[in-house]
Amino acid sequence: MAHVNAAVPGAREFYPLNEPAIGTHLAGEQPELFKPIEIKGVTFKNRIFVSPMCQYSSSNGHATDWHFVHIGGFATRGAGSICMEATSVVPEGRISPEDAGLWQDSQMAPLQRIVEFCHSQGTKIGIQLCHAGRKATTYAPWIKAKTGHGTSWVAQADENGWPDNVYAPSAIPWSEKYPNPKMMTEQDMQYVEDAFVLAVKRCKKIGFDFIEFHAAHGYLMHEFVSPLSNTRTDQYGGSSLENRLRFPTRVLERIRQEWTDKPLFVRISATDWAEGPEKSEDGTWLQWGIEQSILWVEKMLSLGIVDLVDCSSGGNWFKQKIGPVIDGKIVPGYQVPFAEAMKKAHPSLIVGAVGTIDDPMVAESYLKDGKADVVSLARGFLRDPHWVLRAAKTLGCTVKAANQYERAWH
Repeated sequence: MAHVNAAVPGAREFYPLNEPAIGTHLAGEQPELFKPIEIKGVTFKNRIFVSPMCQYSSSNGHATDWHFVHIGGFATRGAGSICMEATSVVPEGRISPEDAGLWQDSQMAPLQRIVEFCHSQGTKIGIQLCHAGRKATTYAPWIKAKTGHGTSWVAQADENGWPDNVYAPSAIPWSEKYPNPKMMTEQDMQYVEDAFVLAVKRCKKIGFDFIEFHAAHGYLMHEFVSPLSNTRTDQYGGSSLENRLRFPTRVLERIRQEWTDKPLFVRISATDWAEGPEKSEDGTWLQWGIEQSILWVEKMLSLGIVDLVDCSSGGNWFKQKIGPVIDGKIVPGYQVPFAEAMKKAHPSLIVGAVGTIDDPMVAESYLKDGKADVVSLARGFLRDPHWVLRAAKTLGCTVKAANQYERAWH
């Protein structure tokens, strides 16, 4: 019988076939991190997910070979799932001029190439759809660093920015160093809503396995739900939680109507990290927090909108004080209590934990203790793209390495 280096069936070029898929548990006691999980009919081979990470490397919203290499590297190293970076549904919704976009058909082909490659390596891949709201048209971090401390974050028109075309629920800037946004009209809101739906249609054609709706980090949808950034007096804002939830929930309903057969994730900021309580003694909501987050997710579940909630935090209050902090550094897993609270409130919901998670033993404990169902890493994967295989070694089990890399793990 001939021995052939088998190819991945149907791939656009030759890739050796990995069976089972890279990152699949092979031997030893099976940790929670390496147990498959099914979400709305899609099976993820393990519970180690790659978080969306802005790369500031797109060309007019188009993914480049940087993204192909960056994302493809995670696919060849065993991640259970990868989420493409915050991808704006309209040009003026980008965080920076070099951010990703999906507002026109020409942006589909480079993304489809990445998706096809990830699938050839047995890895699920999704995309985070976003609108930056009042935090749009800002410099990439290393460009901002060159301007010096205390200077403006705003990319001007001659720097490929759009400072006069920034929109938010209310005309309140993130800080004095950020753009002055215009309050969105109902026409503006309908334009953004329709843009989300068109982006979802493109996602279907591209072949993504899931979509994540970005409602965190002080971007547009988070701005709508928080009373700190939404002081509107109409049906879309103010002290009324129902009003503040109205527009983001409406957009999610439209997305769900279009994205019917695959998982829909929602990333939230579970708190604004502003000083003081979430609610006053008289019942007035003072800032966004975990109590309102739980109520919003309850509404999502009642509408059949959400399949996974990714619990992040912060980004909407310039004077935020994130904690706990030890020796000047945020404690790893500082956001896990929010995931735990969400899981306790909605036990049947699949909940993701994120936030400076790096130690495999600690990550495993979050799942064992029922605080979350999956963990997502960003910087951890940047520091060590082989984090999945290192985690397996730390936890005393064996998982499938890529054929091409196996000799490094024997």
